[in-house]
Amino acid sequence: MRLQKFLAHAGVCSRRKAETYITEGRVRVNGKRIIALGTQVEPSKDKVTFDSREVELPDAGQGFTYIAVNKPKGVVTTCSQENERIILDLVPKGRRIYPVGRLDKDSIGLVLLTDDGELHNRLSHPSHDHEKEYLVTTVHPVKDEALKKMAAGMMIEGKRTRKARVKRTAKNGFKIILKQGRNRQIRKMVGKTGNKVDMLKRIRMANINLGGLKSGRWRNLTEKEVKILTQ
Repeated sequence: MRLQKFLAHAGVCSRRKAETYITEGRVRVNGKRIIALGTQVEPSKDKVTFDSREVELPDAGQGFTYIAVNKPKGVVTTCSQENERIILDLVPKGRRIYPVGRLDKDSIGLVLLTDDGELHNRLSHPSHDHEKEYLVTTVHPVKDEALKKMAAGMMIEGKRTRKARVKRTAKNGFKIILKQGRNRQIRKMVGKTGNKVDMLKRIRMANINLGGLKSGRWRNLTEKEVKILTQ
């Protein structure tokens, strides 16, 4: 099995991101730093580590884990970061699960965690068109023209954002549905209109809704949710 495929199946990241991690020298096989893409590994024999943390494929007999978390402000959506409270601190210790995508430190709301590498890859890659829905409150009243610009797509750092569905919810608020997730995209889009985000909350990813899940709490996805999500 190719090393980047192994990392994806283990739930560490997408295959594309795995290639970046490998070339950055963050992956070792049997103690040896690997930087060559396409390196083959045997999961039953080789010891793979990412940032000094051992990585293993999930036990097929146990099935995968799928968890929804309501991330509070100040929590970092990563598996390890020094002197920071991370998303894994909110869920029970045990199986190695990883966040699907990112939600910046100042934002709140839905984060999915799983050890299903293939699902992680599909949800993380923009080509699969999975929707992400957010509630946004701005510091200043948001103008109708600003909403139209965000819906049509805007130039952010030299690249145009994809079209979005945008609906006003209040004088200083709107709901936006994206099919991509560039770094701090909504904050940058709002900034381009001369405004600033006061609150950003993700309330849905694909068919998974945040619902009434309280801040800082988690739940297992239902069988029905998993079935739809993995189809």
